[in-house]
Amino acid sequence: MDTPAIPPPKDAREQEILEKLQAIRDQLLLLKQDRTKYVRSQDVMVLYDQTAAQVRLLNQIRDGKHTQENRLDKVLESCFQLLSLFFMTIGRTSEAPAAYALTSTIKRLTDHLAEADLFSAKDLESMNHTLERLTEIVNTAENDNMVELLARRIELCRTSLNNLQKKLDRQAEPLRPIYEKLVSILRSISLNNTRKCFSSSDVQKLRSQLKDIDEKRVDGHFRGEDGSVLAGSDEVEDLLRRCLLWSDIVLERKGVIPEPFKPIYDVLISIRNDLDKLSVTQAWSLRETDLYDFQRQLDKIDESRVDGNWLDDQGKPAELYVQRTMLYLIRRSYGFIYSLMISSEPVSEALLPIYNQLQTLKRCLLEVKNSGGVGSVRELYPYSMKLHSIDNMRVDGKFMVGEDIPEGQGSVTELLAECFELNYELRVAAEEKEENEASED
Repeated sequence: MDTPAIPPPKDAREQEILEKLQAIRDQLLLLKQDRTKYVRSQDVMVLYDQTAAQVRLLNQIRDGKHTQENRLDKVLESCFQLLSLFFMTIGRTSEAPAAYALTSTIKRLTDHLAEADLFSAKDLESMNHTLERLTEIVNTAENDNMVELLARRIELCRTSLNNLQKKLDRQAEPLRPIYEKLVSILRSISLNNTRKCFSSSDVQKLRSQLKDIDEKRVDGHFRGEDGSVLAGSDEVEDLLRRCLLWSDIVLERKGVIPEPFKPIYDVLISIRNDLDKLSVTQAWSLRETDLYDFQRQLDKIDESRVDGNWLDDQGKPAELYVQRTMLYLIRRSYGFIYSLMISSEPVSEALLPIYNQLQTLKRCLLEVKNSGGVGSVRELYPYSMKLHSIDNMRVDGKFMVGEDIPEGQGSVTELLAECFELNYELRVAAEEKEENEASED
């Protein structure tokens, strides 16, 4: 890899495995970059099987012995990460390899949430739900080295989440909405701080909300109806102080980053903005393997910290304002990557254009139904024609791309059937309406 600090393996047998894994990783990267054709399942599975064979050899060599991490481990991690994203790209989202990339991202997120000591119940609920789904996938998969590895990674993520949850559980029920609001305000201030055009008025409005919350305190504490100090009041008071201090700093600095840290900041802004755009256009423009490059950049910047902070060319640590601003951008970007991963459809990218068209058709038909249906059958002609044109694309009941039968046939067929059913219900309702109007005449 491009990290000289990580030593190469000392064992000659491991060195041989490293060379083979580097070749596999290079093939995965070439496959990722090739936009001239769709990614085929068979191309991915060949490389997955080759990786699995090298993992079996590695396990035999190490035989459960604890060894110092070397370059081989890093290259293997890259192979697993790429393969995981490829499994998402080809629509095999409910298979164990697809879970690897998600566990990496969840672990990054939980580490950052713990470091910042800033998270909401919604953050944890989403990741808990995802881990439950990944646990089901792993429990039903054939037991192999990858499954064992994933089970350990899921358990590690679950432990991190449980530790975070314990902090929230200490808060009394009346305090939880206040805490959630403070988390939201602090994140909104940070968002304003990293916008292209800084708006003092927006931050002032958020600060006035903080003042309103501050006024709810009695003698400096949040109290219950009986006048007693609520459990967790100290933590919420501390967060309120942090919010007020951060709003003051942001209003003073107005989004200006010192020159020594500007290059890193600009990269993080670019990553955040690109991921933000992808989150809006995901259904039409995302190839999950694209997330690998974002992750690599973020990991590299995140891991370049010394004792939790970045250093300038003279070895001086970044001041609090710079540190918090860049950590916010890293956390936000990992959050986008997580959201994009969990939104990955169980359909190969080869079928995504059809799947997305059907998703749009379904939304339109539901909207028509919820707004009272159509006045006549004729109004349904455009929907019917589109559905029949998609249905006619099937060959022997399957959607083909050349000679290939891409993954996700069941999902696309099910969605097509739902659209036909909605269209039929609207047509029946329209015919009845026309008959009733005719009989009244």
